[in-house]
Amino acid sequence: MVAWWRRRPRHPVHQLRRVLAGLLAVAALVLALRPVPTSAGSAPPETVTDPVVVAAGDLPAGTVLGPDDVTVRQLPADLVPGGAVPDPGTVDGVALASAVRAGEVLTDARLVGAGLWSQVPAGHVAAPVRLADLAVAALLRSGDRVDVLASRPGLPTEVVVDDAVVLAVPTPASADSTVSDGAGLLVLAVAEGDAGRLAAASTEATLTVTLGPP
Repeated sequence: MVAWWRRRPRHPVHQLRRVLAGLLAVAALVLALRPVPTSAGSAPPETVTDPVVVAAGDLPAGTVLGPDDVTVRQLPADLVPGGAVPDPGTVDGVALASAVRAGEVLTDARLVGAGLWSQVPAGHVAAPVRLADLAVAALLRSGDRVDVLASRPGLPTEVVVDDAVVLAVPTPASADSTVSDGAGLLVLAVAEGDAGRLAAASTEATLTVTLGPP
């Protein structure tokens, strides 16, 4: 016996609508998952950098800089301080006028000026000397001529170097600096033959200076 009821076949238009709805749902899902392309205009601008010379480690005032004391880093151009040194070759053999921290950018304010170096006679070198009496050091100025005296326990005071030219009287990098401060430190121009004797006296004797005629 044949059932008196039967499902009416769906009209082809209804089936087409279902197919189209499914395709639209799939297309929407694909579009939602696809990464949004970044236009060239919205790309972040390239950062412009400049080379700068920085201290490779903590350096005390009076340090005569060599290749191992400095390194070069790239900094954003708008962060480079005024007077920054771009070429490490220009500071080779130059003395620090104040203490610097590792990574600090070297500027002309941290260096003994080129005008003072022009006063160093041929055959002379720059040598750092720390005086025991800070009051004596405070009296000195660049260009002064001094004799360096060494005092050892039980021995008479002797002149270690005579007629040395004061190149700089450095100051600490900051008031709370824990780097070996510039207090009592001088940078002197001394004859090459006196530099070794002065360095030895600095480690085993108390040093002071007497002022000579300019």
